[in-house]
Amino acid sequence: MSNLRNSVQLIGRLGKDPEIKVFDSGKKLATFTIATNSAYRNNKGDKVEEVQWHNLVMWDKLADIAAQYLKKGSEVAIEGKLVHRSYETSEGEKRYTTEINVNDIVMLGGK
Repeated sequence: MSNLRNSVQLIGRLGKDPEIKVFDSGKKLATFTIATNSAYRNNKGDKVEEVQWHNLVMWDKLADIAAQYLKKGSEVAIEGKLVHRSYETSEGEKRYTTEINVNDIVMLGGK
């Protein structure tokens, strides 16, 4: 069960085209968001739909795949791990973010 530690699996659709960065070292980074939907009935019996947005990060070969094949609206299944990090804005404010570092991806079809 050790492979279940910090493991995330999601199926969703891209909210925008991946942003690709290439560093001086040659490493590639792709960042994008996916939306996951869920629905339930509230205590009045009304159907409520919720959308959750998730920040995804892909490196190197997976970033190449993202750049070549993924577009806004693409449906994907991903497996990765949660990473929490902080950064400082240009105004000196400290910000926190949670991302999923993707280890594996399956493209599920068109829009």
